[in-house]
Amino acid sequence: MIKKSLFIFLLIAISCSKKDVFEAEKQTIINPIAKCENGFAGEFPCNGYDLLTHITLEEIAGENTEGNDSWGWVDPVTKSEYALMCTNKGVSFIDITNPAEARIIGFLKSRTENSPWRDVKIYNDIAYIVSEATDHGMQIFNLNRLREVIVTPVEFTSDKDYTGFGSAHNIVINEAEGYAYPVGTSRSGTYKGGPLFINIQDPFMPVEEGGFLNYAHDAQVVTYNGPDTDYTGKEILIGSNETEVVLVDVTDKENPTKISSISYANIGYTHQGWFTEDFNYFILGDELDERDKGLNTRTIIFDFTDLDNPIHHFNYSGKTAAIDHNGYVKGNLFFQANYTAGVRIIDISNIGNKSFTEVGFFDTYPENDNTAFSGAWNVYPYLPSGNIIVSDIKRGLFVIRKSKT
Repeated sequence: MIKKSLFIFLLIAISCSKKDVFEAEKQTIINPIAKCENGFAGEFPCNGYDLLTHITLEEIAGENTEGNDSWGWVDPVTKSEYALMCTNKGVSFIDITNPAEARIIGFLKSRTENSPWRDVKIYNDIAYIVSEATDHGMQIFNLNRLREVIVTPVEFTSDKDYTGFGSAHNIVINEAEGYAYPVGTSRSGTYKGGPLFINIQDPFMPVEEGGFLNYAHDAQVVTYNGPDTDYTGKEILIGSNETEVVLVDVTDKENPTKISSISYANIGYTHQGWFTEDFNYFILGDELDERDKGLNTRTIIFDFTDLDNPIHHFNYSGKTAAIDHNGYVKGNLFFQANYTAGVRIIDISNIGNKSFTEVGFFDTYPENDNTAFSGAWNVYPYLPSGNIIVSDIKRGLFVIRKSKT
């Protein structure tokens, strides 16, 4: 076997440049620890997605650890890929360049106390971390420090702590403009839990420039380049605000302007949503409709071609009654963290004709698909390698990848 592998490598070396050889090596080392075969990857139910690595919560942050959100980062110098795994205790930084040999580089603990809710986003290689922990504020951490670590794991300290607000449920960053938007802040604050506008163009000197009144649980903020030419180049916030979706022009931070809002039937809790890449549609998850309305996983799709007049387009029903949590669009696919049903991959290419088709899944919670708050919390599908990060409340970090055909 060793001789055969060496022969193959020599053939590659003869026919490729050094860069090509390096790329070929990278491809050969990314092998699944469990292929999706006959409906399972090891113990985990699957369809079309292999398991590349799995790191338990105890390995990530010790005993009594619970997982929550996650995100991904690519080192601009080495091109190494990292998972940022949030837990009740803090954030762990994990090198997943070669998932089978993933390394926990270090850990940044919560600024104040533990909390089941923690969120991280990235701007210009700087991580911005919020939590519902009391008086947590926003931790700022330079991810370039990760490449300097030799002996792992390291217990890091933040580079800067921003204390202009206390707790926050989530944070959104518009990387095109250099603004962070903490959401779900205190309902007793100036903006009653509405999004804050924080200028992070100087990453370690954040400046609050305003906010928008009324509670937002989650949001997406984009520099708009869609079909509604009235708003071309404007910075648009789409808030998932418990009982409705609200669209706001936040270009002028001192004078944000509500564009429109839309609700829908059988509201449970308007939780989180994401634009399609052409800005024509917005795909929303309602976190409590499965539990409170007795529905199968329901995804609500809105037509946003006219931002002043959003229209309910259709609903997509999943195959189980599991609760949908966070979902993200990449090309013609929608990646949905679906709690006890794991991650569902949905083809949205026929969205104009009101049709979605599930084309794959990886179930991090094999026990059942019950309507419960356990299983896959978040999915991050944007790594250049095509590897996908999944954070699970009870089972930790998974890295999965579409099976080779």
